[in-house]
Amino acid sequence: MGVDLHFRCREDGFELVMGARVLLNHTDSCPSVVIARGAPLVEMVRGNFRIEDSPTGQIAPGAFRRAGDEIELLDARRPVVRLSCSGNSLRITCLEPGYDRIWLHLPATPGGAVWGGGEQMSYLDLTGRRYPMWTSEPGVGRDKSTELTRAMDAEGMAGGNYWTTNYPQPTFLTSDWLAVHCAESAYSVLDFTDPSRHVVEVWRGEARFEFLAADGPKELVGRLSDRFGRQPELPEWALAGAIVGLKSGDSSFDRLERFIDAGAAIAGLWCEDWAGIRETSFGRRLFWDWHLGARSAERFPDLETRIAEFAQRGIRFLAYVNPYLAVDGELFAEAAAGGHFCLAPGRDEPHLVDFGEFDCGVLDFTREATRAWFAERIIGREMLDRGIAGWMADFGEYLPTDLRLADGSDPMEAHNLYPVQWAEVNARAVAGRGKTGEALFLMRAGFSGVQAHCPLLWAGDQCVDFSRHDGIGTVITAALSAGLVGNAYSHADCGGYTSLHGHIRTEELLMRWCELAAFAPVMRSHEGNRPEENLQYDSTPGLLACFARWSRVHAHLAPYVRTLCREAAQTGLPLQRPLFLEYPDHPELFAVQDQYLYGPELLVAPVIEEGADRREIVLPGDAPWRHCWTAEDFAPGTHTIAAPIGAPPVFYRPGSTHAALFAGLAGVLGK
Repeated sequence: MGVDLHFRCREDGFELVMGARVLLNHTDSCPSVVIARGAPLVEMVRGNFRIEDSPTGQIAPGAFRRAGDEIELLDARRPVVRLSCSGNSLRITCLEPGYDRIWLHLPATPGGAVWGGGEQMSYLDLTGRRYPMWTSEPGVGRDKSTELTRAMDAEGMAGGNYWTTNYPQPTFLTSDWLAVHCAESAYSVLDFTDPSRHVVEVWRGEARFEFLAADGPKELVGRLSDRFGRQPELPEWALAGAIVGLKSGDSSFDRLERFIDAGAAIAGLWCEDWAGIRETSFGRRLFWDWHLGARSAERFPDLETRIAEFAQRGIRFLAYVNPYLAVDGELFAEAAAGGHFCLAPGRDEPHLVDFGEFDCGVLDFTREATRAWFAERIIGREMLDRGIAGWMADFGEYLPTDLRLADGSDPMEAHNLYPVQWAEVNARAVAGRGKTGEALFLMRAGFSGVQAHCPLLWAGDQCVDFSRHDGIGTVITAALSAGLVGNAYSHADCGGYTSLHGHIRTEELLMRWCELAAFAPVMRSHEGNRPEENLQYDSTPGLLACFARWSRVHAHLAPYVRTLCREAAQTGLPLQRPLFLEYPDHPELFAVQDQYLYGPELLVAPVIEEGADRREIVLPGDAPWRHCWTAEDFAPGTHTIAAPIGAPPVFYRPGSTHAALFAGLAGVLGK
């Protein structure tokens, strides 16, 4: 639906129109644009931000005049705002000197739903809430009513909130099948608290907005994928079993043999500690010096030989990297000499960031020489050339707002772009070795445009619990929300990550997370930030057997997942889908976020409440669904289903072309 925007004037105002759709409705009594001067306050502590503003001189111009193809909004008969449109874009420009805040008011459909905002953890339907668009640490707990969140807030603003996310994106979709995108990287806010209008706030004196429309959600998601970029198909090896995350040095190879002996289907071994470790009060951290140096040799003697030996057995080795270098590492001096760091204000020396008991320099990816250096020197030579087949490309959220960048850009506008530049560096390294679609890196940080470079998201650092805003269930919401804005592939740390203030893993959590992870494009475990204090999947025979069973389920689904990957490459549709994506005529499905469709033919309803052995599910459509484990058919509608550990509610369409594959799942699980 490629209809250009145009203004349509009336006696009492004007409209912005696209085809038959009215996108903006301006009258003297209800202005469409408000402007002001901002007075920001920004504070960062280890990737956690406090951002406040005290705007002054607010103007809500109601009067207007048409000036050719543009609209001028008037205050006391002088133009203060200019609106112009081209193609599917609306540009808003403040004409008042010093004005650098814009609020755009768009009409909302009463009772409608709104989705998007990048990767959201707490709510799929954004209606009734306000979402700042700023990449950051999401926080621990993310619920101000909990003791954990309050404790973390006291330790450096680290508690988070329902809207804090590694991957924001100022794009939203409505149940009228309209998408609105703010095409700026500056701090912005999506505000859906007023049921009569949607408000987009932008901290800039000029802003561009894009509008996309479709006849249904699948077409709209495809159009967004076309706009932001499309991921390649996942490599075959990543679908063939689980990636086991272990960080006990060279003994990780021997530990992996226990998983293999237990009958696990293994795609890879992920050792994030490949470059060395550092012990901190937070727990075991990595030594941020990305090469095979002395620390690596201590931890992994003859690593390249071990990588090659496992590759001969069809098991890939995965590592870890991020865009920061520790001041006490060997690469720091090389990077500083090459001018690769962001600079401190007023001084020609690297700007250092405290990452929690150690300081690092931040790579300046506004500089072409730095992008090329990191892609070739680190990822190319130190990783890909040594046989590393994948890695976690971590962080990207920590660009401070008080440093100097090589291109002279404002850090407030560069901050959100940094994860996209980081993704581009990784993709460049992979492409430079001819390994696009074969090597696999995963990221948690993002912003508009990361889709074109990052092949796989992961949902960040969930708590090792069932908590509403930071536990196991948030990874479903994360996958569904990110998928709607063009990210086809998502997964999570199987077992969770953050263990603080007495929160430790239980057997129940680890088993339930296996059940969820098996029905994601990639199944990958993590030992967490405090491995010795927490259960691991090889801690007991029962946990090891559980992981092995669900890894085989994941591998069994590979033929189906391959078809979904091909569809994603062609259409941009995500693999994990909210129910309404396939059933858009049912508003009761708009806010469902605790179950999902895995492609169009599997329905997965993980158990995400502690102690539950039954759960309510919704079976959409007008044809029956078949229970994977009992082969019983259920009519569409709402049901309460038995869900003991080991048998989460999973259903398939009996008439599916993959019905025989799905019917075989029960046998795989029972082995």
